[in-house]
Amino acid sequence: MRSKYPEMHSLASELVIDPALIRKYDASGPRYTSYPTADRFVDAFGEDSFRQWLGRRNIGGIAQPLSVYVHLPFCSSVCYYCGCNKVVTRDHSRSAKYIKYLEKELAMLGGLLGAPDARERRIGQLHWGGGTPTFLADEEMAAVMRMLDTQFTREEGAEVSIEVDPRAAEAGRIAFLAGLGFNRLSVGVQDFDAAVQQAVHRVQSEAETRRVVEEARASGFRSVSLDLIYGLPRQTLDSFNATLDKVVALDPDRISLYSYAHLPALFKPQRRIAAADLPSPESKLQILTLAIGRLTRAGYVYIGMDHFAKPTDELALAQSQGRLQRNFQGYSTHAEADMLGFGVSAIGRVGPTYYQNLKRLDDYYSALDAGRIPVQRGIELTADDLLRRAVIQSLTCHFRVSIESIEIAYLIDFARYFADELADLRRLEADGLVGLEPDWIIVTPRGRMLVRTVCMVFDKYLRARQQVAAYSKVI
Repeated sequence: MRSKYPEMHSLASELVIDPALIRKYDASGPRYTSYPTADRFVDAFGEDSFRQWLGRRNIGGIAQPLSVYVHLPFCSSVCYYCGCNKVVTRDHSRSAKYIKYLEKELAMLGGLLGAPDARERRIGQLHWGGGTPTFLADEEMAAVMRMLDTQFTREEGAEVSIEVDPRAAEAGRIAFLAGLGFNRLSVGVQDFDAAVQQAVHRVQSEAETRRVVEEARASGFRSVSLDLIYGLPRQTLDSFNATLDKVVALDPDRISLYSYAHLPALFKPQRRIAAADLPSPESKLQILTLAIGRLTRAGYVYIGMDHFAKPTDELALAQSQGRLQRNFQGYSTHAEADMLGFGVSAIGRVGPTYYQNLKRLDDYYSALDAGRIPVQRGIELTADDLLRRAVIQSLTCHFRVSIESIEIAYLIDFARYFADELADLRRLEADGLVGLEPDWIIVTPRGRMLVRTVCMVFDKYLRARQQVAAYSKVI
């Protein structure tokens, strides 16, 4: 059958900015690093539930590939915009204590995974996040990697990534990380403008950032990503254009362009940001439009939501080949991997479940002292959750859903099962965000910046009119 919307079958990376549509649909909504989202986790899913599902990982001798996340929460200073779970301190004895408890947690879970050389202990993806992982001293980072290597075997070609603050990465530090096995680097920049940096309490020179990027190249890192934020206090169109000049000159492999969500009621450091210093919604939209234009003209492919990558990057290749996934670290090339999260507040996924560790350090320590796995909450997905997750994953990663594929995989009549959702999508279709065909739901180039809005149509929990105010704006 000839498509009603031939232009919609263009490359997923194609993007059109429609200010009128963005103004109309810029509501609060989830980023869908999981479905159901973490705010739907329940305390009834605790350590016992987690142990049961961990024990089922290798039933029949077939375990999912494994990804490991390590949360290192310490920062020497606070960035006012930050909403991460962090501990601000200059006392490095606190990280030394934390590492001892990480070792306890790793050993406890390792004891539940079978033989040390078992396939289920092989990891294809390892990520250290924070906080500021490079808050740790070299010997501490080496110790953490040894602990991990005691419990797991890194597959040949494994993706091993770390988040780096250039202010906590003196000369030679990146080469040291390469020696530990890291091959991907995510570098926090946010904005190079001095006035913006002062307003968010993160003063970081261009020279510091350039040195880290150059050292990563010289040390053989496979990929370097830069993180930017638009909508910060004192940010202007001209100032961010100057920042983009410097970013493009650094030539990173990937760029994350996040929208600043001002939620001072939830994140105390944001109370130090004067709302009057924030760009207006119209200025923020202009900054976003400028950034997207600059990055795409510089040759970057729009992956989705807030991610851009070079056409040769593994993310872009995975998207073009239909292998792209989305998880708690954002977009990923590792499809359907179980994820074990270690450390305070870390989130993981095992089979049809998600779990999160205790969020406070003292609670995390107490649980491990008592011989308990420090799981605070989680959720076991229903058949409906799994179905909706598949639809939302397809939208976020590929901007389209094959109705036939969903029907075959989940044994449903799509039109009947999602009758209410399709009615809502027809309203989005009238505004040009999506195209509806007998066999496809396709997010148009105009709708791609608003894909979260399209995903929200399939979110059962939002459809039940539960609270959405705690989410960031779509744009």
